[in-house]
Amino acid sequence: MIEVLETSVQSIPVMEAFYTLQGEGFHQGKAAYFIRLAGCDVGCVWCDVKESWNPVLHPHRKITELVLEARRHKGRIAVITGGEPLMHDCTALTHQLHQAGFNVHMETSGSSPLSGEWDWICLSPKKFKPPLPEVVQAAHELKVVIYHKSDFAWAEQWAAQVSSSCKLYLQPEWQRSETMLPLIVEYIKENPHWELSVQIHKFINVP
Repeated sequence: MIEVLETSVQSIPVMEAFYTLQGEGFHQGKAAYFIRLAGCDVGCVWCDVKESWNPVLHPHRKITELVLEARRHKGRIAVITGGEPLMHDCTALTHQLHQAGFNVHMETSGSSPLSGEWDWICLSPKKFKPPLPEVVQAAHELKVVIYHKSDFAWAEQWAAQVSSSCKLYLQPEWQRSETMLPLIVEYIKENPHWELSVQIHKFINVP
């Protein structure tokens, strides 16, 4: 039985929810149930889910129903993404997912205050709205999207601020992969504290 945490937040705006493989970073290739929350105030120019930005365009869904839907699948990783998930109070959602036996991961820019119970936080900082120190320190994984050559130096600025145990990933912006991927490969060869992240879900045509 799922314990419903006493909180004012019992529903949350959701653009989509689906079961697939994690395509990026440390948990790449693992089965995971994704919950994409609606709403983002960061506005990345390369965002491939810009339709998630306006929360008014997407329905609020009951958290209990989201968790029940997730439990129908065999995987026990739940990934909360967006949009920007930390624009919402994630306490009840993450608590109920934990009660249902999930490891709960988040993909965030870190630009809003931290809420929720997380097993894994993937921080992907953006120049448009930098992450808050509390999220930087809590991150298990730092994933920096490389769009320009200047982004390497910017990535190192954030690598110096995360914890010593945080995993470090460089990921080419999808539309510029042909140009940036060779540069990333050479950079990692010279700076082996970094690893490569590629969006394998786009190569194998899964969500």
